[in-house]
Amino acid sequence: MRAHAVSFLAPRRVGLGALDLPDIGPGQTLVRTLYSGISTGTELLAYRGQIDPSLPLDESLEGLQGGTFAYPFQYGYSCVGRVEEGDGPAPGTLVFAFRPHQDRFVASTAELVPIADVDPRQATLFPLVETAFQVALDAGAVLEEDVVVFGLGVVGLLTAVLLVRAGARVTAVDPRPGRRALAESVGLRAAGPDEVEGPLSLVIEASGNPDALRQALDLLGHEGHALVASWYGQKEATLPLGGDFHRRRLVIRSTQVTTIPSHLGSRWTLERRRSTVQSLLGELPLAALATHTFPFEEAPAVFEALDKGEEDILHAALSYEE
Repeated sequence: MRAHAVSFLAPRRVGLGALDLPDIGPGQTLVRTLYSGISTGTELLAYRGQIDPSLPLDESLEGLQGGTFAYPFQYGYSCVGRVEEGDGPAPGTLVFAFRPHQDRFVASTAELVPIADVDPRQATLFPLVETAFQVALDAGAVLEEDVVVFGLGVVGLLTAVLLVRAGARVTAVDPRPGRRALAESVGLRAAGPDEVEGPLSLVIEASGNPDALRQALDLLGHEGHALVASWYGQKEATLPLGGDFHRRRLVIRSTQVTTIPSHLGSRWTLERRRSTVQSLLGELPLAALATHTFPFEEAPAVFEALDKGEEDILHAALSYEE
């Protein structure tokens, strides 16, 4: 069997090519992809060549195991498709899988996440909902707390929505008017970077811009926390860690979706988190966030547009439907 896939060939260059699929073995399923979502976080860092090439792609995901960020490589982790055959769900079942961009793939049945009653294009946001949910878990108790979220990409917006559901008074911050307008359209209070004031006990940095983390530290009060959802890759982050940082006992803490932190391990597992995210898909404003869909054949141009930061593209997905 053959599949068509996106490959990262060099910094700022992707291409389309064919690859051989393995035979379907016991406990495996063949899926035909309908849509695959593009992450503007890790995936754009990979596209730009801003990740250490010796770093493993992601040992926690079956579809990325064994590879590194050394060109050429396949990457991506958000495929939604229908089962064609195999040792798993009935043919036609809609499923999600953490897989690179390609029109067909063979996966272990245990890896597949059934997606019922959810628009398949919107379901490509599954991993970003899971990331935002983990950020909200790591934020801790926020009931009646003032929280600022920097960066209104999909993860930042979803994090802000989830924190509001948890009882926080959230201000969603982004320099781009279009992103602020979108935030307001889903019920958030939005502001520009120069319109927020401290002191705050919690600021979440989800912009991917190290300069935003500098501002976050300025907004924190005594023993305040800056929770960093961004992964900067090889970008330098220069921070003011002098007197104010030291005397105010500020905390900079990372949040990341691959693992469950030890302090939550008695209550949360990866399986419970994933099940919760499945149930949230129908409750969150995903239709407003899934802004653009492009034919699979246009993938090189789509990555170029995302790299340029075209403001109206919040989340892009590739379509494999004829």
